[in-house]
Amino acid sequence: MSVSAEPTSVDPRRNGSVPADTGTARTDTLRPHAEHAFADELAALAAQDDRPRPARWRLSPWAVATYLLGGTLPDGTVITPKYVGPRRVVEVAVTTLATDRALLLLGVPGTAKTWVSEHLAAAVSGDSTLLVQGTAGTPEEAIRYGWNYARLLAHGPSRDALVPSPVMRAMAEGRTARVEELTRIPADVQDCLITILSEKTLPIPELGQEVQAVRGFNLIATANDRDRGVNELSSALRRRFNTVVLPLPQTPEAEVDIVTRRVEQIGRSLDLPAVPDGVDEIRRVVTVFRELRDGVTADGRTKLKSPSGTLSTAEAISVVTGGLALAAHFGDGVLRAGDVAAGVLGAVVRDPAADRVVWQEYLETVVRERDGWSDFYRACREAGA
Repeated sequence: MSVSAEPTSVDPRRNGSVPADTGTARTDTLRPHAEHAFADELAALAAQDDRPRPARWRLSPWAVATYLLGGTLPDGTVITPKYVGPRRVVEVAVTTLATDRALLLLGVPGTAKTWVSEHLAAAVSGDSTLLVQGTAGTPEEAIRYGWNYARLLAHGPSRDALVPSPVMRAMAEGRTARVEELTRIPADVQDCLITILSEKTLPIPELGQEVQAVRGFNLIATANDRDRGVNELSSALRRRFNTVVLPLPQTPEAEVDIVTRRVEQIGRSLDLPAVPDGVDEIRRVVTVFRELRDGVTADGRTKLKSPSGTLSTAEAISVVTGGLALAAHFGDGVLRAGDVAAGVLGAVVRDPAADRVVWQEYLETVVRERDGWSDFYRACREAGA
């Protein structure tokens, strides 16, 4: 016996239409969902998208890739880039979602896996909220279904007593589900996905029923390279995914661009100063992170020891955002070396013993001797005093 998979909700986010009032995110929302924050761009793409769309997709694969990578539409509408990186990576990810294979976004921390996952779901389904957050304590119910125990005890197992998971809802409505940090989830819970991804069905043995996925359903999972050995994916589960590796930014200019764009977006929601006043400091933060991450200076002349942390692009964004807040509330609104020094120190020195030695060596042999960096050197010295 199969449970009807047609959606019954009248919520416009659940039936594929564009809500009339989502052109501008609510002003009291600190971090709007992608489908709200970029509703105007999604609507413009949908209006001009005349290419074939897979079942229940809001946009064609071409339009989804354009939404992520940015571009200018024939009517002059500018689509801002959501991901700065190799185009082929995005194209493979989007194409995977148009097939019957699930998508696994793999990469080191800070390579925008969650960000890309959210925007893919928003562009494909118009809803990025069907999310399972993976942790060491994630139970099977988070992936399969749970029960309303009051109804269960009062009336026994029934459809009304069942609480669907985000994955079950995505299957029933033909939408995109998301599983964050898949390798953080215990292995036996991970394997709940095998039947879902291979048979496209979710059995409910307590009711003698099942939910069958309707066309349009797929799943995006993210996993961290640094978590290898925590809860490795079984070979059976890994075969159900097409793995796409998100690389670190290839050039300093690309990473500066990413940090600048994201800090601008975050800063607008926090009423922080404009980023252009601090581009030089952003470039310094990115340079420090890249050199320590790569174990060599930008000119290739000096070998460096790398600290224990990842020093990812996401951490650079956090450091600069914190610096802008300092400049806004305790300075003159202009981002300076002293505003980012403490954040850089906190990001680099995770292990107080080993990392502090690495940082001091880098500070004295590289930063101190670099032309035009004397203010940054002094600020870092004061922050570490």
